[in-house]
Amino acid sequence: MPSRRNVLLGVAAAVAGIALVHGGAGASSQAAQVPAAAPVGPPPPPAWPALLPPPPAAARMLLPGGGVLSALPGSGDLLSITLDDGVDTSVVRAYCQLAKDTGIRLTMFVTGVYSSWTDNRELLSPLVDRGQIQLGNHTWVHPNLVKLTGGQIADELRHTDQFLRDTFGVDATPYYRPPYGAYNDLVQSVAADLGYTETALWNGNLGDDQILAPETIVDNAEKYYTAQSVVIGHLNHPPVTTTYHQLVDVIADRKLRTVTLDDVFLKPEAARLTSAYPG
Repeated sequence: MPSRRNVLLGVAAAVAGIALVHGGAGASSQAAQVPAAAPVGPPPPPAWPALLPPPPAAARMLLPGGGVLSALPGSGDLLSITLDDGVDTSVVRAYCQLAKDTGIRLTMFVTGVYSSWTDNRELLSPLVDRGQIQLGNHTWVHPNLVKLTGGQIADELRHTDQFLRDTFGVDATPYYRPPYGAYNDLVQSVAADLGYTETALWNGNLGDDQILAPETIVDNAEKYYTAQSVVIGHLNHPPVTTTYHQLVDVIADRKLRTVTLDDVFLKPEAARLTSAYPG
């Protein structure tokens, strides 16, 4: 028969075991109630600054004479951002999304051979329809027009003209941008015969027709994003898409009002009835 001492020791051990079990359960329950740490990720991008609206339609003016436009006339707060080519589908898409997100107004000069224009038609068309993005003619395959015959010049402009009508339902006249900014009397004569009376050049350049470091693109914007300027950029290389917040900040800080060319000028009536270069 077990002794009284052994019985008491057994009871004490059992009580201690029960206490440990209850203590462990309580600790586990308390641990389960501690919320897990939230995963650490990148901070959200900064909010877009508010941009000024375009001037009222009543403020539109006649195009200046001479047939070459490289700056906006007068004094004011207008900035014309123009974008050429369309080599890279992702860059065209990113600029369209930028316009949708911020309200920035852009003029895009279309080189029709690039698939980026049809690739992004669904995103681009509503922006074109409401006039936030204007489309101009930048030829079909981007040749140096001064090296072509009159018929070849007409074919280049006519092909993209028809593409813009068929794809976006727009008449891009009177603005064409000659590739490389190269034009002569023959180029202007043929273009005007097709309704493209305005050779659209520029007086400021982001320089992104080549691959540049993002900080260089921003430096160029700080230099050339000034009142009444027409600034050329390109839809070709992705680095510019990483600079959008800095570019929009420059516009907002300087209280510039982005405009398409149609925001500034009245569209002239077509003066021609027949063409010397029929298609």
